[in-house]
Amino acid sequence: MGSGTPFQRGLEALTQWVEREGAHRPVPRPHGEEITVEGESEPVVVKLGVWVSNTKSRRDKLTADQLAALAKLGIDWA
Repeated sequence: MGSGTPFQRGLEALTQWVEREGAHRPVPRPHGEEITVEGESEPVVVKLGVWVSNTKSRRDKLTADQLAALAKLGIDWA
């Protein structure tokens, strides 16, 4: 999975969260999720709670593929 765009990084972090915590557990707003990014020697922290909130408020601007990727992770508003 490419980690180039902020959406891709957020999706990768959300995928890790769902695999660990389950889709039923909402991400706390202050939560940061550490992900490994290709080409980076150190893990990158994605402000996942803020990303989810911002993505939800901008969901009308997401592509069908982006919405489908979120829905696949169990995000009910996608």
